[in-house]
Amino acid sequence: MTVIVTDDSATGTGAGTGADPEALVVPVTRAYRFELVKLVSQWRIRLLVLACWTAPGLFVAAVSQQSTLPTDTLFGRWMHATGWAGPLVVLGFAGSWALPLLTSVVAGDVFAAEDRLGTWRHLLVAVRSARRIFAAKALASLTVVLLLVAGLLASSTVGGLLAVGDQPLVGLDGHLLTSSDALRNVLLAWACALAPTLALAAIGLLGSVVLRRSPMGLLLPALVAVAMQLAQMLPLPVALRLALPGYAFIAWHGLFTGPAHSRELLISVAVSLVWVVVVTALAHQLFVRRDFTNATDDGIGRRVLTVAVLPPVGLLALAFGAVAVATPSLGSGITQDKVQRSVATAFAHLYRLQTEQLHRPAVTEAQLRVTAACDRSDGQADPEGPGNDWRCVVSWHLPGAAAPGTAVYQLDVTSDGRIEADGDGPKDVNGYFLVRTPTGDAPNPLWQFDGDVELVPTSQNG
Repeated sequence: MTVIVTDDSATGTGAGTGADPEALVVPVTRAYRFELVKLVSQWRIRLLVLACWTAPGLFVAAVSQQSTLPTDTLFGRWMHATGWAGPLVVLGFAGSWALPLLTSVVAGDVFAAEDRLGTWRHLLVAVRSARRIFAAKALASLTVVLLLVAGLLASSTVGGLLAVGDQPLVGLDGHLLTSSDALRNVLLAWACALAPTLALAAIGLLGSVVLRRSPMGLLLPALVAVAMQLAQMLPLPVALRLALPGYAFIAWHGLFTGPAHSRELLISVAVSLVWVVVVTALAHQLFVRRDFTNATDDGIGRRVLTVAVLPPVGLLALAFGAVAVATPSLGSGITQDKVQRSVATAFAHLYRLQTEQLHRPAVTEAQLRVTAACDRSDGQADPEGPGNDWRCVVSWHLPGAAAPGTAVYQLDVTSDGRIEADGDGPKDVNGYFLVRTPTGDAPNPLWQFDGDVELVPTSQNG
């Protein structure tokens, strides 16, 4: 059987019959509904929808009631204190593993399934436009991905609020976010994570178009996500980190500082959206130029792979160059001054929180005048870049006290700018002990805390 496909009308079956060719073309809306029904009728998609709308809430509720918390995860240490920590913990996990896998299952197989089943000729005869088929499948995939992401957000938020309650959230610089601010920032964080999710979905569409029956198309978004995670662990220049389509999975951290680290976040979201547009357009062009009459063509040829691989590589290089020009930072972005400022700010806010919990006289940050002196390897290494050998001595002043107070912290500064501070004395300041809070006993807030280094300063002197 020979299939003749046109861009917007069909001539293969309408010629000589007196029928209007335009009337024979199936509208995109009808093709979209058909593709959406095909997707949601699959048992694995239904299982994913059920899991995304139930599992995160159960997980957050269960972990929030445990005696030990995932303190190695951002906001994990606050899951006992507020329900708003739950959706952020889930977002951190989802950005690393869940969302790449979900996009692989949905977008990575939407075109390849037709090749495996041998149903292209039936679909083309019915729709009579490759462009409309691509649009319908892409929109159906987008709808399912959005449904899955909405489920992760809604389930984790409801689970956290029901299990713990609607208390203020401690930000990454130690300041308290009210319930309304926490809700707004949680929604913004998940909205920003949509950009890299769609970028991975676009990569899945490209893999499904190019690799066809090969299972590699199904795995491509997950493999790209793993590669980006490994790259983020390396001492890459800040500009190259921001040029990767998945950096917005990390950059949302900046929403939870005061003021927010907005420049880094906006750049990473913009880069992800550019990847969405370019990669989707590339997948579209390769699809509409495909020869559907050749049943033996599996699509995995040198020319096709070259056409599919070189443009994303070129896009990465262009994005790196553009970001490097816009933000002249080819180093790690982690300097001694930034670490000191971040630690001092977080300590000042958390000291006030500890003072309130211990029912001591209130004090302001201006009165405390907190400063931090930080170095690496006891001064034997340059005080810049990531590493777990940072050490800080924090000093502060209390009204009426003759001598300043001091406390020591051991720091682990990761390559993405996250600071994990562990108190190293004195015990009555940053040692481990329980304090009574409105939600129950909780560890001393100055014992261990997280911070965030602004890799791309919003101000020129930052």
